Amino acid sequence: MAVSSARRPVLVTIGNPNTGKSTLFNALTGLKQRVGNFPGVTVEHVVGRLTLPGGEVDVVDLPGTYSLSAQSPDEMVTVDVLLGRVAEVGRPDAVLLIVDATNLRRNLFLASQVLEIGLPVVVALNMTDLCETQGVRLDLPRLGAALGVPVVPIAAARGAGLSALRAEIERAVQGKGRASPLRINAPLRDAAAALAAELEARGVLAAPAEIERALVDEQGYAERRLTERAGDELTARLTAVRQALSQGRSLATLEARDRYGWINGVIAAVEQREARVPGWRETLDRYLNHPVYGSIAFLLSMAIVFQSVFAWATPMMDLIDAGAGALGDQVRAAMPDNLLRSFIIDGVIAGVGSVVVFLPQIVLLFSFIIVLEDSGYMSRAAFVVDRLMRWCGLSGQSFIPMLSSFACAVPGIMGTRVIGNPRDRLATILAAPFMTCSARLPIYALLIAAFVPQKTWLGGLLNLQGLVLLAFYLLGMVGAVFTAFLVNRIAFRGPRSRFLLEMPPYRMPQLRSVAVKLLARVRIFMKRAGTIIFAVALVIWSLASFPRVGGDAGQPTTAPAIADTYLGRMSRAVAPAFEPLGWDWKVTAAVIASFPAREVVIAVLGTLYAVEDAVDGDEQRLVDRIKAAKRADGSPVFTLPMVIGLMVFYALCLQCISTLAVIKRETNSWRWPVTAWLYMTTLGYLGALACFRFGSALSG
Repeated sequence: MAVSSARRPVLVTIGNPNTGKSTLFNALTGLKQRVGNFPGVTVEHVVGRLTLPGGEVDVVDLPGTYSLSAQSPDEMVTVDVLLGRVAEVGRPDAVLLIVDATNLRRNLFLASQVLEIGLPVVVALNMTDLCETQGVRLDLPRLGAALGVPVVPIAAARGAGLSALRAEIERAVQGKGRASPLRINAPLRDAAAALAAELEARGVLAAPAEIERALVDEQGYAERRLTERAGDELTARLTAVRQALSQGRSLATLEARDRYGWINGVIAAVEQREARVPGWRETLDRYLNHPVYGSIAFLLSMAIVFQSVFAWATPMMDLIDAGAGALGDQVRAAMPDNLLRSFIIDGVIAGVGSVVVFLPQIVLLFSFIIVLEDSGYMSRAAFVVDRLMRWCGLSGQSFIPMLSSFACAVPGIMGTRVIGNPRDRLATILAAPFMTCSARLPIYALLIAAFVPQKTWLGGLLNLQGLVLLAFYLLGMVGAVFTAFLVNRIAFRGPRSRFLLEMPPYRMPQLRSVAVKLLARVRIFMKRAGTIIFAVALVIWSLASFPRVGGDAGQPTTAPAIADTYLGRMSRAVAPAFEPLGWDWKVTAAVIASFPAREVVIAVLGTLYAVEDAVDGDEQRLVDRIKAAKRADGSPVFTLPMVIGLMVFYALCLQCISTLAVIKRETNSWRWPVTAWLYMTTLGYLGALACFRFGSALSG
C-alpha cells in the first residue's frame, strides 16, 4: 500500500478492546483483507478494502488500546500511524473511532485523545442494541455536539446502521469531514504548538499532538522518538515546559483529572441509566467468574470441544481419506508403473493427503474457539485462569496470546506485544510454543485413532479418544505455566504485574464474522500443506526411492528395499540416539524431518509406508499401516508406551522454524530461540524416555 499521488484514501480504525472493532472491520471489508507487518517493526496489521459508491478505500485496523500513552509495541505503532509516521500508510485521510455505547465513560478517554489529533473522525457508536437491555438511554445529538464529529449508532454484530456509517465514511475520506474542535487542556495544547514551531525552526518536523504526548508521558515512547530526531538537548527543554505547566505535579495526573472531568460532564448531559433488576447475564457471570464453578465450566467447555473434534469430524475425514485413495487408484490405472507414477501416488497424494485428511478436525477446533471468543466467554475464561497465571508470576493478560497459540504459536507470540512488562512478555513468549497448535492435532489424531480404543460413556457423551486428546492439550498448558514459573520466579524475579480485565457483553456470534476468521486460518493450514509439507514429502520420497538397483546389461532399474535407500541409510545412522525411546529408524526419520514443521511427520510416515507398501503390493490407510508395522524380529514398532512417549515428545518439543524465527524477531536476539529449542527438545526427549521405559516396565 505504497503512498503515491494516485493512492486510495486511507481510513484507520481504532477503539478500546472489546468494542466490536474486529466485527465491524469484517462487516465493512468482508474477505478483501490481507495481513502484513509495518516496515521496520514487528507489529502485524490487517488491511481491508472497503468499496463505496465513490471508490475504494484502504482500511487499516489498528490494535485495540485504552490510551495513546504508548507502552507496548502495539500502542506505539498505533500512535505512529495516527501521526502519519508510518510511510506505508502515510497520513490517514480519516479515522473511524469505535465506541461502546454501553461503556461511554471508559471509551471516551481514548476518544478524547484521538479527537484532539486533528484528523477527520467518524464515531461508530457500537452495541446500541444492548443499551435498552442494560437500561441505558443516550442523547445522540448532544453526544455528537460534545465530540464535534458525526456519531453514527450501529450494531455491527447484526449489521444495523452500516449504510449510514458508510455514507459518513465516504464524506470523511473525500475531504468533506471535519476534525473535532475539542481542546480539553488549552495551556498544554498551546505549549505543544509553540514547541512544535520552535523545533520546525531548527529543521525538525513534529506534530503538536506528538509533542503533547511527549510532555504528558515523561520518558515514554513519544519522548524517545522525538529525542532521536531532535537530539538529547530536547529532554531539558521538555522538562522545563513540564515544570512550567504542572507546577510540581505530574502532567499525566493532570491529564487524567482534566479528561475525566470533561468525560463526567459529557456523561451527565447525554446518558441516563435506569436501575434494573439483575438479569440472566449477571446471574451467568456469577457462576462463570466463580473460582470453582468458573474453573469447572472452563474444563467442561474444553472437554466438549475435544469430544466433538473426534465424534463429529470422523465422517468427513473418512470421506477425504477415501477420496485420496480413489485419486491414487485413478492415477495407478491411468499411468504405467514407473518412477513418475510412484512420485504422484507415494509422494504427493500419500504425503500431502495424509495431512489434509485432518482438515475437518482443525476446522471444528477453530470454529469452537472463534465462537467462544466472539460470544464474550473467553474474557471470563481469562479471569478464571488469571488465578493460575498469578501462581507463575503472570497475569490473565498472557492468557489471550496463549489462547491464540492454540491455532499457531506465531500469532500468539506476536500477540504478546500488548504486554507492557518486558519480563512478563518474555515469559509469555517462551511459554506460548507449549500450547497445542494446529500442527500437533494431526499427530495426536493419527496416533489416538490408531491406538486408543473407541470407548464411550454416558450414552456416547464422553469418549476415551476425546479425553486423551484433552489430556495432551492440558499437558501443553502445564508445560507453558511451568516455563513461565521458571522465568518469573527463578530467572527474572521482580514485582508482580497488574492486570485490568474488562468483561465484554455476551453476544451471539455472527456467521459472517466466524466464517471470515475461520477461512483465514484454514488458508494458513492449506498453504503449509501445499508448500512446506509438499516440499518435505518430495524430498522424503526421493530419498526413499533412490538409489535404484539393477540396470546392468539393459535391465530396467527397480526400487531398492526401503532400508537400503538414502533415507534408510541416513536414518539408521542416527537411530541409536533415539532407540532408548522405542523408535525404529522410520520413526526417527519422520521425527527428524519434522523439525522444520511438526505436522510434516504425518506426511513423512505416509510417504515412507506408501513407498514400502508399493513395493510389497499392500495398499492400506496410514492408520492400518502403522498398526501393522513390525521390527526385524517381528515385534510391533508402535506399542502403547512408545506411542504415548511419541505424543509427549511432540507435546513438549519445539519443532517449528517459523516459531523460532518469530521469537528471534520479537526478542531481537538469537539467545532466546536457541534457549527455547534446547529446553523444549530436552523436555520432549526426557518425557518420551520416561513414558516408554515406565510403560514398558509396567506392561512387561
